[in-house]
Amino acid sequence: MNKYKETFGVDISKDVFDVHGSKTGHHQYKNDEPGFKKFLKRLPDDCLVAMEATGYYHYRLAQFLYKNDVAVSVINPLIIKRFIQMKLAKIKTDKSDTKMICEFALINQVPLYTALTDVQSECLQLFRVLDNFIKHRTATKNKMHGEEVLGIPSKFTYRSLRRNKKHYDSEIKSIEEKILSLVKEDQQQQLTLLISVPGIGQKTALFLIIVTDGFSKFETASQLCSYVGITPTTRESGSSVRGRPRISKVGNKKLRNLLFLCSFNACKHNKACRELYERIVNKGKSKKLALIAVCNKLLKQAFAIAKSGLIYDASYRSTLVRN
Repeated sequence: MNKYKETFGVDISKDVFDVHGSKTGHHQYKNDEPGFKKFLKRLPDDCLVAMEATGYYHYRLAQFLYKNDVAVSVINPLIIKRFIQMKLAKIKTDKSDTKMICEFALINQVPLYTALTDVQSECLQLFRVLDNFIKHRTATKNKMHGEEVLGIPSKFTYRSLRRNKKHYDSEIKSIEEKILSLVKEDQQQQLTLLISVPGIGQKTALFLIIVTDGFSKFETASQLCSYVGITPTTRESGSSVRGRPRISKVGNKKLRNLLFLCSFNACKHNKACRELYERIVNKGKSKKLALIAVCNKLLKQAFAIAKSGLIYDASYRSTLVRN
Protein backbone atom coordinates (compact mmCIF):
# COMPACT_ATOMS: atom_id res chain seq x y z
CA MET A 1 0.00 0.00 0.00
CA ASN A 2 1.39 3.39 -0.94
CA LYS A 3 1.54 6.44 1.36
CA TYR A 4 -0.89 8.68 -0.57
CA LYS A 5 -4.39 9.59 0.61
CA GLU A 6 -5.86 8.73 -2.79
CA THR A 7 -4.48 7.12 -5.95
CA PHE A 8 -5.72 7.66 -9.50
CA GLY A 9 -5.19 5.41 -12.52
CA VAL A 10 -5.28 7.14 -15.92
CA ASP A 11 -5.69 5.68 -19.41
CA ILE A 12 -5.10 8.22 -22.20
CA SER A 13 -6.25 8.19 -25.81
CA LYS A 14 -6.16 10.82 -28.55
CA ASP A 15 -9.32 12.72 -27.57
CA VAL A 16 -10.08 11.78 -23.95
CA PHE A 17 -8.52 10.30 -20.85
CA ASP A 18 -10.29 8.00 -18.39
CA VAL A 19 -9.60 8.20 -14.66
CA HIS A 20 -10.28 5.75 -11.83
CA GLY A 21 -9.83 7.02 -8.27
CA SER A 22 -9.28 4.59 -5.41
CA LYS A 23 -12.06 6.44 -3.51
CA THR A 24 -14.00 8.33 -6.18
CA GLY A 25 -14.44 5.78 -8.98
CA HIS A 26 -14.50 6.46 -12.72
CA HIS A 27 -14.50 9.81 -14.58
CA GLN A 28 -13.64 10.92 -18.10
CA TYR A 29 -12.09 14.19 -19.35
CA LYS A 30 -11.14 15.81 -22.64
CA ASN A 31 -7.48 15.34 -23.56
CA ASP A 32 -6.78 19.08 -23.78
CA GLU A 33 -5.90 22.04 -21.54
CA PRO A 34 -9.47 22.65 -20.24
CA GLY A 35 -9.78 18.92 -19.51
CA PHE A 36 -6.48 18.95 -17.59
CA LYS A 37 -7.63 21.91 -15.49
CA LYS A 38 -10.98 20.29 -14.74
CA PHE A 39 -9.20 17.12 -13.59
CA LEU A 40 -6.75 19.14 -11.49
CA LYS A 41 -9.59 20.86 -9.60
CA ARG A 42 -10.99 17.49 -8.53
CA LEU A 43 -7.67 16.20 -7.23
CA PRO A 44 -7.31 16.17 -3.43
CA ASP A 45 -4.10 17.10 -1.64
CA ASP A 46 -1.43 14.43 -1.26
CA CYS A 47 -2.60 12.19 -4.11
CA LEU A 48 -0.81 10.12 -6.76
CA VAL A 49 -1.71 9.98 -10.46
CA ALA A 50 -0.41 6.90 -12.28
CA MET A 51 -0.52 6.43 -16.06
CA GLU A 52 1.02 4.33 -18.81
CA ALA A 53 3.68 5.69 -21.13
CA THR A 54 1.58 5.93 -24.29
CA GLY A 55 3.74 7.66 -26.86
CA TYR A 56 2.83 11.32 -27.30
CA TYR A 57 -0.51 11.21 -25.49
CA HIS A 58 0.64 10.86 -21.87
CA TYR A 59 3.36 13.50 -22.11
CA ARG A 60 1.22 16.68 -21.98
CA LEU A 61 -0.86 15.52 -19.01
CA ALA A 62 2.21 14.30 -17.09
CA GLN A 63 4.02 17.62 -17.67
CA PHE A 64 0.91 19.62 -16.69
CA LEU A 65 0.36 17.74 -13.42
CA TYR A 66 4.07 17.81 -12.52
CA LYS A 67 4.21 21.60 -12.98
CA ASN A 68 1.18 21.89 -10.70
CA ASP A 69 2.94 19.95 -7.91
CA VAL A 70 0.96 16.73 -8.30
CA ALA A 71 2.80 13.43 -7.72
CA VAL A 72 2.85 11.61 -11.07
CA SER A 73 4.09 8.16 -12.05
CA VAL A 74 4.55 7.09 -15.68
CA ILE A 75 4.66 3.28 -15.85
CA ASN A 76 5.99 1.00 -18.57
CA PRO A 77 2.94 -0.38 -20.49
CA LEU A 78 4.48 -3.87 -20.49
CA ILE A 79 4.39 -3.92 -16.67
CA ILE A 80 0.70 -3.02 -16.67
CA LYS A 81 -0.01 -5.61 -19.36
CA ARG A 82 1.65 -8.36 -17.30
CA PHE A 83 -0.22 -7.21 -14.18
CA ILE A 84 -3.57 -7.43 -16.00
CA GLN A 85 -2.66 -10.92 -17.29
CA MET A 86 -1.71 -12.00 -13.77
CA LYS A 87 -5.14 -10.90 -12.57
CA LEU A 88 -6.75 -13.09 -15.29
CA ALA A 89 -8.93 -10.17 -16.32
CA LYS A 90 -11.59 -11.08 -18.89
CA ILE A 91 -12.63 -7.52 -19.77
CA LYS A 92 -10.34 -5.11 -21.67
CA THR A 93 -11.70 -1.57 -21.88
CA ASP A 94 -10.34 1.90 -21.11
CA LYS A 95 -12.43 1.93 -17.94
CA SER A 96 -11.12 -1.45 -16.76
CA ASP A 97 -7.53 -0.44 -17.61
CA THR A 98 -7.72 2.64 -15.39
CA LYS A 99 -8.88 0.48 -12.50
CA MET A 100 -5.96 -1.91 -13.03
CA ILE A 101 -3.44 0.94 -13.24
CA CYS A 102 -4.86 2.37 -10.02
CA GLU A 103 -4.67 -1.01 -8.30
CA PHE A 104 -1.10 -1.55 -9.46
CA ALA A 105 -0.03 1.86 -8.10
CA LEU A 106 -1.78 1.13 -4.79
CA ILE A 107 0.12 -2.08 -4.05
CA ASN A 108 3.49 -1.23 -5.59
CA GLN A 109 6.07 1.46 -5.00
CA VAL A 110 6.01 3.14 -8.42
CA PRO A 111 8.71 5.60 -9.61
CA LEU A 112 7.80 9.28 -9.61
CA TYR A 113 7.88 11.22 -12.85
CA THR A 114 10.47 13.94 -13.39
CA ALA A 115 9.50 16.52 -15.98
CA LEU A 116 11.75 17.26 -18.92
CA THR A 117 13.43 20.63 -19.08
CA ASP A 118 12.62 22.89 -22.02
CA VAL A 119 16.03 22.11 -23.55
CA GLN A 120 15.53 18.35 -23.16
CA SER A 121 12.06 18.52 -24.66
CA GLU A 122 13.23 20.52 -27.69
CA CYS A 123 16.27 18.30 -28.25
CA LEU A 124 14.20 15.11 -28.15
CA GLN A 125 11.77 16.60 -30.67
CA LEU A 126 14.71 17.56 -32.89
CA PHE A 127 16.15 14.04 -32.65
CA ARG A 128 12.81 12.54 -33.73
CA VAL A 129 12.65 14.85 -36.75
CA LEU A 130 16.31 14.15 -37.49
CA ASP A 131 15.71 10.39 -37.56
CA ASN A 132 12.75 10.89 -39.88
CA PHE A 133 14.78 13.03 -42.31
CA ILE A 134 17.70 10.58 -42.28
CA LYS A 135 15.35 7.71 -43.21
CA HIS A 136 13.87 9.76 -46.06
CA ARG A 137 17.33 10.74 -47.29
CA THR A 138 18.44 7.11 -47.30
CA ALA A 139 15.31 6.15 -49.24
CA THR A 140 16.03 8.94 -51.75
CA LYS A 141 19.65 7.81 -52.20
CA ASN A 142 18.48 4.23 -52.78
CA LYS A 143 15.97 5.45 -55.33
CA MET A 144 18.71 7.43 -57.14
CA HIS A 145 20.86 4.32 -57.26
CA GLY A 146 17.91 2.32 -58.59
CA GLU A 147 17.34 4.83 -61.39
CA GLU A 148 21.05 4.70 -62.30
CA VAL A 149 20.90 0.91 -62.57
CA LEU A 150 18.25 1.25 -65.29
CA GLY A 151 21.01 2.47 -67.58
CA ILE A 152 19.08 5.38 -69.08
CA PRO A 153 17.55 7.24 -66.12
CA SER A 154 15.06 10.03 -66.73
CA LYS A 155 16.92 13.34 -66.40
CA PHE A 156 13.87 15.02 -64.91
CA THR A 157 13.39 12.22 -62.36
CA TYR A 158 17.05 12.18 -61.41
CA ARG A 159 17.19 15.98 -60.98
CA SER A 160 14.08 15.87 -58.81
CA LEU A 161 15.60 13.17 -56.59
CA ARG A 162 18.87 15.08 -56.37
CA ARG A 163 17.04 18.26 -55.28
CA ASN A 164 15.16 16.20 -52.69
CA LYS A 165 18.40 14.76 -51.31
CA LYS A 166 19.98 18.22 -51.22
CA HIS A 167 17.01 19.49 -49.21
CA TYR A 168 17.34 16.66 -46.68
CA ASP A 169 21.13 17.26 -46.44
CA SER A 170 20.49 20.91 -45.60
CA GLU A 171 17.77 20.17 -43.03
CA ILE A 172 19.81 17.42 -41.34
CA LYS A 173 22.83 19.69 -41.04
CA SER A 174 20.69 22.49 -39.62
CA ILE A 175 19.05 20.23 -37.01
CA GLU A 176 22.38 18.72 -35.93
CA GLU A 177 23.82 22.21 -35.45
CA LYS A 178 20.78 23.26 -33.41
CA ILE A 179 21.02 20.22 -31.11
CA LEU A 180 24.73 20.83 -30.61
CA SER A 181 24.19 24.49 -29.73
CA LEU A 182 21.42 23.64 -27.21
CA VAL A 183 23.53 21.01 -25.41
CA LYS A 184 26.61 23.23 -25.39
CA GLU A 185 24.70 25.91 -23.47
CA ASP A 186 24.46 23.74 -20.34
CA GLN A 187 26.62 20.65 -20.85
CA GLN A 188 29.72 21.69 -22.82
CA GLN A 189 32.13 20.10 -20.33
CA GLN A 190 30.24 16.81 -20.21
CA LEU A 191 30.08 16.69 -24.01
CA THR A 192 33.87 17.15 -24.19
CA LEU A 193 34.36 14.35 -21.66
CA LEU A 194 32.11 11.87 -23.47
CA ILE A 195 33.59 12.33 -26.95
CA SER A 196 37.03 11.68 -25.44
CA VAL A 197 35.99 8.00 -25.17
CA PRO A 198 37.18 6.22 -28.34
CA GLY A 199 34.10 4.85 -30.08
CA ILE A 200 31.56 7.34 -28.77
CA GLY A 201 30.71 9.86 -31.47
CA GLN A 202 29.20 13.30 -31.08
CA LYS A 203 25.64 12.21 -31.93
CA THR A 204 25.68 9.41 -29.34
CA ALA A 205 27.21 11.71 -26.74
CA LEU A 206 24.53 14.33 -27.35
CA PHE A 207 21.71 11.81 -27.09
CA LEU A 208 23.20 10.30 -23.92
CA ILE A 209 23.33 13.71 -22.24
CA ILE A 210 19.76 14.56 -23.25
CA VAL A 211 17.99 11.33 -22.24
CA THR A 212 19.90 10.98 -18.95
CA ASP A 213 19.59 14.70 -18.06
CA GLY A 214 23.37 14.92 -17.81
CA PHE A 215 23.47 11.46 -16.15
CA SER A 216 21.61 12.86 -13.11
CA LYS A 217 18.72 10.35 -13.50
CA PHE A 218 20.90 7.35 -12.63
CA GLU A 219 22.90 6.53 -9.52
CA THR A 220 24.80 3.53 -10.92
CA ALA A 221 26.04 2.34 -14.30
CA SER A 222 23.93 -0.82 -13.91
CA GLN A 223 20.76 1.27 -13.72
CA LEU A 224 21.75 3.05 -16.94
CA CYS A 225 22.49 -0.26 -18.71
CA SER A 226 19.07 -1.58 -17.66
CA TYR A 227 17.41 1.60 -18.93
CA VAL A 228 19.07 1.18 -22.33
CA GLY A 229 18.13 -2.51 -22.45
CA ILE A 230 21.54 -4.12 -22.93
CA THR A 231 21.57 -6.24 -19.77
CA PRO A 232 21.42 -10.03 -20.32
CA THR A 233 18.37 -12.10 -19.42
CA THR A 234 18.44 -15.84 -18.75
CA ARG A 235 15.63 -18.37 -19.32
CA GLU A 236 16.11 -21.61 -17.39
CA SER A 237 13.61 -23.92 -15.74
CA GLY A 238 14.19 -27.43 -14.46
CA SER A 239 16.23 -29.69 -16.71
CA SER A 240 14.42 -29.11 -20.00
CA VAL A 241 14.27 -25.33 -20.48
CA ARG A 242 17.64 -23.83 -21.37
CA GLY A 243 16.99 -20.64 -23.30
CA ARG A 244 19.89 -18.77 -24.85
CA PRO A 245 20.89 -15.65 -22.88
CA ARG A 246 19.66 -12.51 -24.64
CA ILE A 247 19.62 -8.79 -23.94
CA SER A 248 16.40 -7.54 -22.39
CA LYS A 249 15.58 -4.94 -25.11
CA VAL A 250 13.17 -3.36 -22.61
CA GLY A 251 14.62 0.12 -22.79
CA ASN A 252 15.59 3.03 -25.01
CA LYS A 253 15.76 1.53 -28.50
CA LYS A 254 17.38 4.54 -30.17
CA LEU A 255 20.20 4.74 -27.64
CA ARG A 256 20.71 0.98 -27.93
CA ASN A 257 21.04 1.28 -31.72
CA LEU A 258 23.48 4.20 -31.46
CA LEU A 259 25.68 2.28 -29.03
CA PHE A 260 25.67 -0.80 -31.26
CA LEU A 261 26.97 1.32 -34.16
CA CYS A 262 29.59 2.81 -31.84
CA SER A 263 30.78 -0.65 -30.80
CA PHE A 264 32.37 -1.28 -34.22
CA ASN A 265 34.68 1.72 -33.86
CA ALA A 266 35.28 0.95 -30.19
CA CYS A 267 36.60 -2.51 -31.11
CA LYS A 268 39.25 -0.82 -33.26
CA HIS A 269 40.22 2.23 -31.22
CA ASN A 270 39.21 1.59 -27.59
CA LYS A 271 41.79 -0.66 -25.93
CA ALA A 272 39.53 -1.96 -23.14
CA CYS A 273 36.69 -2.67 -25.58
CA ARG A 274 38.99 -4.36 -28.09
CA GLU A 275 40.42 -6.66 -25.39
CA LEU A 276 36.90 -7.51 -24.20
CA TYR A 277 35.71 -8.26 -27.74
CA GLU A 278 38.70 -10.51 -28.51
CA ARG A 279 38.38 -12.36 -25.20
CA ILE A 280 34.71 -13.21 -25.81
CA VAL A 281 35.24 -14.23 -29.46
CA ASN A 282 38.23 -16.41 -28.51
CA LYS A 283 35.96 -18.30 -26.11
CA GLY A 284 33.87 -19.33 -29.11
CA LYS A 285 31.02 -16.90 -28.48
CA SER A 286 29.29 -15.09 -31.34
CA LYS A 287 30.57 -11.75 -32.61
CA LYS A 288 27.17 -10.17 -31.99
CA LEU A 289 27.32 -11.19 -28.33
CA ALA A 290 30.80 -9.69 -28.11
CA LEU A 291 29.59 -6.41 -29.65
CA ILE A 292 26.75 -6.22 -27.12
CA ALA A 293 29.29 -6.67 -24.33
CA VAL A 294 31.28 -3.81 -25.89
CA CYS A 295 28.13 -1.63 -25.81
CA ASN A 296 27.81 -2.39 -22.12
CA LYS A 297 31.48 -1.52 -21.56
CA LEU A 298 31.17 1.75 -23.51
CA LEU A 299 28.15 2.78 -21.49
CA LYS A 300 29.93 2.08 -18.20
CA GLN A 301 32.96 4.06 -19.36
CA ALA A 302 30.72 6.98 -20.34
CA PHE A 303 28.93 6.84 -16.97
CA ALA A 304 32.20 6.78 -14.99
CA ILE A 305 33.63 9.68 -16.98
CA ALA A 306 30.48 11.81 -16.75
CA LYS A 307 30.09 11.26 -13.01
CA SER A 308 33.74 11.81 -12.08
CA GLY A 309 34.68 14.66 -14.43
CA LEU A 310 37.64 12.69 -15.78
CA ILE A 311 38.68 12.20 -19.39
CA TYR A 312 39.61 8.95 -21.09
CA ASP A 313 43.24 7.85 -20.98
CA ALA A 314 44.12 4.50 -22.57
CA SER A 315 47.48 4.38 -20.79
CA TYR A 316 45.84 4.37 -17.37
CA ARG A 317 44.32 1.09 -16.23
CA SER A 318 41.07 2.62 -15.00
CA THR A 319 40.81 4.55 -18.30
CA LEU A 320 40.42 7.86 -16.43
CA VAL A 321 42.61 10.85 -15.74
CA ARG A 322 41.87 14.07 -13.86
CA ASN A 323 40.59 16.82 -16.17
